Amino acid sequence: MARFTVHVRGEWLTVPCKDTSVSVAWLATEALRRYVKNKPDSGGMRPGSSPRFMVRRCQGLGSLDLDDAVHDVLEDNEFIEIVLEDDLMSSEFIPSQPERVHLYSKYQEPTEYICLDGNHLTIEDLVQLGRGLYKIKLTTEAEERIKQSRLLLENIVKENKVVYGITTGFGKFARTVIPHNKLKELQENLIRSHSAGVGKPLSPKRSRMLLALRINVLAKGYSGISLETLNQMIQAFNASCLSYVPEKGTVGASGDLAPLAHLALGLIGEGKMWSPKSGWADAKYVLQAHGLKPVSLKPKEGLALINGTQMITSLGVEAVERATAIARQADIIAALTLEVLKGTTRAFDSDIHKLRPHPGQMEVAFRFRSLLGSDHHPSEIAESHRFCDRVQDAYTLRCCPQTVSTLRVPQRDRDKALDYLAISVHELAAISERRIERLCNPSLSELPAFLVNEGGLNSGFMIAHCTAAALVSENKVLCHPSSVDSLSTSAATEDHVSMGGWAARKALRVIEHVEQVLAIELLAACQGIEFLRPLKTTTPLEKVYDLVRTLVRPWIKDRFMAPDIDVVHRLLVEQKVWEVAHPYIEKYRSANLPEARPISPTAFTLEPPMSPCKRARIE
Repeated sequence: MARFTVHVRGEWLTVPCKDTSVSVAWLATEALRRYVKNKPDSGGMRPGSSPRFMVRRCQGLGSLDLDDAVHDVLEDNEFIEIVLEDDLMSSEFIPSQPERVHLYSKYQEPTEYICLDGNHLTIEDLVQLGRGLYKIKLTTEAEERIKQSRLLLENIVKENKVVYGITTGFGKFARTVIPHNKLKELQENLIRSHSAGVGKPLSPKRSRMLLALRINVLAKGYSGISLETLNQMIQAFNASCLSYVPEKGTVGASGDLAPLAHLALGLIGEGKMWSPKSGWADAKYVLQAHGLKPVSLKPKEGLALINGTQMITSLGVEAVERATAIARQADIIAALTLEVLKGTTRAFDSDIHKLRPHPGQMEVAFRFRSLLGSDHHPSEIAESHRFCDRVQDAYTLRCCPQTVSTLRVPQRDRDKALDYLAISVHELAAISERRIERLCNPSLSELPAFLVNEGGLNSGFMIAHCTAAALVSENKVLCHPSSVDSLSTSAATEDHVSMGGWAARKALRVIEHVEQVLAIELLAACQGIEFLRPLKTTTPLEKVYDLVRTLVRPWIKDRFMAPDIDVVHRLLVEQKVWEVAHPYIEKYRSANLPEARPISPTAFTLEPPMSPCKRARIE
């Protein structure tokens, strides 16, 4: 007998099917019958009514034809979703998949592993794990440390010693000794009570990073977790079974207690989980669908699962990665704008920047030379104004190396690093918005007002610039440091807290706004080039222009602009602009050694470099 797990209005039902030759419509109708049967008010449906609905797979959201036979389109134990036509217009409708599901619907199970030992995870590795490109396994050394640590803890329990969190309560209840026969319940209650977060769930990428980081910390062998429980966590990660973790609720005190409790809640088979196969479903169903069993917590293991700052760290890693990506692409976009506004490249001469040899400043100036240098890449646009009478450009053009040098996070004050990062990356958008103004304002350029013909009939980039200004203004508020705030919690036992979770979340919001502002500038700069044709810019910048034009056509007259901004924003998030320009930058670098040694894009590191035996292919 086949079984199917069906999502109806936020609830999950298991529907048995003796004869899989029946139609999808029959399966959906039977699921709706069971749903109505269990509701005192018939689930809001009129008796005898036949509601209109659609049926789709939870994996990939593919729609199913109601007339198809079940055995032709579904596999045993597959997850499907019924969407009632009336519900689609309701604000209370909750789909089974998270936002931007299209980014995860093409998930393919990886074939390689990253070996974790608790000491050598890098930012690059963590980002790759978040993207679902690798599975996890422990090193032999880590397994041995975990076994020894667990043995020590079990001896504590056998000897009836009074130890915080093992045989006592937590926080204010630290002096309350718990009977031996209730130690398992103590750990389960800890997870349940601490699962008090609110807000939208973390995306699959962020949940993977969170779970991977927690596994990595436990692999150090200091927490007392059992190897059995840690292996169950690894199995859940490798199957991409990800707990529902609300984004809000941590003050970063003893750790990210609420988010990590939600992470653990799914692992013990309670709350909700998500997987590419099931979408959102009750955790017990998701684990069962992947052949996994819920974790049964042993003494101290609940505390081991939640006492850490992996929410702050995982979101912080994403923030650093995205900030680094947008910072180097901002140089490329600024160079394109400089060309369109017929600026001078003299401000980027190496001799000037050697006088004040800040590494980031020198690198940014070098990138401008590599993209704009007329000797290396002739520019018809630059040649057209070689003998003009202009003396110098505005600060947002000629002072890019000084103002937007490569992002660097202070080595000290690591607890404030994300506040510094938000402030630093915000400046990229602040000066980008000023360049957009120069592109759109005919009194500051030789271009048509708002970069469109027949101004008045067409508004062109008028409101796109307003959007950029709105985002920059919002960032100014978001850049207020979280680290200057604190509220006493846990009956004053945690009387000064970091608020690091909010620092991480708002840093990501700032970075997303920066990406969007720079997407608008890139669109505006490419539109500006249209008015300089048939003149061409340098080869690398023409390649950037061509990349944008593969997705966004020139503006001849007004049209719906938001999709253009969104698609170019995606280009920046996926670092496509960097991929196009980077080979030209490095070719220029090789031709100008030893002057042009690259610097690290960020001084922020998560852990020491990974050991040589980092990755292993599935045997």
